[in-house]
Amino acid sequence: MPKTKKVRVMIAKPGLDGHDRGAKYIARALRDAGMEVIYTGIRQTPEQIVNAAIQEDVDILGLSLLSGAHNFLFPKIAEMIQAKVGDEILLFGGGVIPEEDIEFLKSKGFKAIFTPGASAQEVIDFINDNLK
Repeated sequence: MPKTKKVRVMIAKPGLDGHDRGAKYIARALRDAGMEVIYTGIRQTPEQIVNAAIQEDVDILGLSLLSGAHNFLFPKIAEMIQAKVGDEILLFGGGVIPEEDIEFLKSKGFKAIFTPGASAQEVIDFINDNLK
């Protein structure tokens, strides 16, 4: 029986946001669900995140942001990923993101945006439902 490849997920914290409890919680939940998870730590530049995602050959990149810079940082990362690997990496985001910004972020390439109150199971289900 062939061994199936584990899903590789990177959780990243772009910008100056130093609050990572939610990102660590999601990373642990995804790991517990059988995924291979790489957590980049806080205060990462878009370039660091994109380069790490490509080097680690991840299937999914999840960004977490609480600082309010999501409309700048998320699209920048999405554009860089698109330019380097096309749509090979599934993108999702989470954090304190106003409802009125969600459609904009989806238009930039994010398949889902999770806001406070979303459960870890919702993220796991999203990944399982959207893997290529």
